[in-house]
Amino acid sequence: MNNTSIEIIGCFKTVLDPYNGITISTKDLPNSSEEFELNLDYLIENTKNRRNLIWIYIDIKKSDFIPIATKRGFIFHSCDEEYVLIVRRLQNNAIIPTAANHTLGVGAVVINEKNELLVIKEKISTIGYKLPGGHIDNGEMISTAAQREVFEETGIKVKFESIISLGHFYPHQFHKSNLYILCICKALSSEIDIQDIHEIADAKWIDVNKYLEDEKVLAYSKAVVLSALEYKGFKLANHETLCHIKKDFELFFPIENK
Repeated sequence: MNNTSIEIIGCFKTVLDPYNGITISTKDLPNSSEEFELNLDYLIENTKNRRNLIWIYIDIKKSDFIPIATKRGFIFHSCDEEYVLIVRRLQNNAIIPTAANHTLGVGAVVINEKNELLVIKEKISTIGYKLPGGHIDNGEMISTAAQREVFEETGIKVKFESIISLGHFYPHQFHKSNLYILCICKALSSEIDIQDIHEIADAKWIDVNKYLEDEKVLAYSKAVVLSALEYKGFKLANHETLCHIKKDFELFFPIENK
């Protein structure tokens, strides 16, 4: 068996993964569908007895390759704006890892020195005021997303301090789960200046106790605020803890009560 990480099979440059599957990137696909079809048959025949899976990233500009592959047993796995990732089992018991099955969101509890809570009201919302927050972008860190969302929705600059709550909701958008992370942030400014005027109808500071007594506020939001008042949550760990990991990451540990 050839166990080198890179192997040229037909016109394809394949990369071996730790699970004995091979991957072909969009840049390593031929230009014509005819050449793709011919070489795909050769690829399958060449690897069917020695590999577990074939993964192929197909660029949207070469979407005519997709029916060629699906007729040969490839199935959809995941996608982005510019590509679809397809996969074919070469062995009946080969495990195909689950595609991303959730979206990520972040919100923030921001309480100033006057015991006022920062809240927003969305234009499409039928409920009262809520905590600022929104989607975490691809590749974005939790702390960065919290700071960005608060600024976009209120104009308030904040500093991330800790994570206070984690919620799991299903079903959510796109028939996926949603993980919603609530953070405690410290206000670095005070003047409201809504940046996202298309989605946010209003933003304001409100006395915490008045907010907790408001019947229009969701019980969930009140529970998060109460937790933020009572607990310190999970803080960002020293990055030296995992300095051997050569990728972006955030690691959180409970804050010790003193």
